[in-house]
Amino acid sequence: MDMRNLSTVAEFLLSGLTHQPALQLPLFCRFLRIYMVTGGISIIVLNSQLHTPMYYFQSFIDVCYSSVITPKMLAGFLCRDKGISYKGCMAQLFFFCIFVISECYLLDDRYVVICSPLLYNVNMSSRVCSLLVAAVFSIGFTDAVIHTGCILRLSFCDSNIISHYFCDIVPLIKLSCSSTYIDEFLIFIIGGFNMVATRLTIIISYAFILSSILRIHSKEGRSKAFSTCSSHLTAVFIFYGSLMSMYLKSASNSSLTQEKVSSVFYTTVIPMLNLLIYSLRNKEVKNTLVKLLRKISS
Repeated sequence: MDMRNLSTVAEFLLSGLTHQPALQLPLFCRFLRIYMVTGGISIIVLNSQLHTPMYYFQSFIDVCYSSVITPKMLAGFLCRDKGISYKGCMAQLFFFCIFVISECYLLDDRYVVICSPLLYNVNMSSRVCSLLVAAVFSIGFTDAVIHTGCILRLSFCDSNIISHYFCDIVPLIKLSCSSTYIDEFLIFIIGGFNMVATRLTIIISYAFILSSILRIHSKEGRSKAFSTCSSHLTAVFIFYGSLMSMYLKSASNSSLTQEKVSSVFYTTVIPMLNLLIYSLRNKEVKNTLVKLLRKISS
């Protein structure tokens, strides 16, 4: 489709994760397994009798977050038609922004789930959880409206090929023939605030957690606490590191390969890691998984 000299496009073409034919099938199989693990654990969590409502919301965010991106990426490995409509692209961008920003604030909450489970059960009533869910979604929705609205005002007149495997802000900015100063400024301000504010809260929280762990007299208790918290910190560093390498810099200075590698971590790997780290540490989830495996084997 020749979109040259036009101010708008009806369809974009996604270049995909790689152009090498030999890698298409192996990558399809690998990411399909990751997506199946993410979806499978989410179903287990949603069907388990948990007494902490935030687990349901966390699992919902992770599976939706992955589902916005992964199915289209998987189809791109196998199909020659890599097209996505303009409206479909904007919708993907909008929902991606909602869930990725919500994920930032959920990671901020989860240190309590992991490191202070007794305190969490006491303080996290249904009303408190509902207020937190509303606050997280409100922030994600507001930021998504701002980012998507700014992209909608851009013109695309030179090409309709997005050098990525999904409709992300940075590749769309690089594709536009309009002035993108406002878009890049908002990414830096809004993205910077979300990442810095939530990371600062996590750092302060872990300072208190570390102080509490060091007061534990049992060597086994300290070892278990460090192991649990280190898993959470690993997910946090991977998530924020990949996001910062993607968004907190000028769009013109970013490398295409680096963009795709960073995006793989925060769009497909992190949702799976979140569920593995947080959900499978819960005894009720483990019991549900054991019962399901017994049913399947019998």
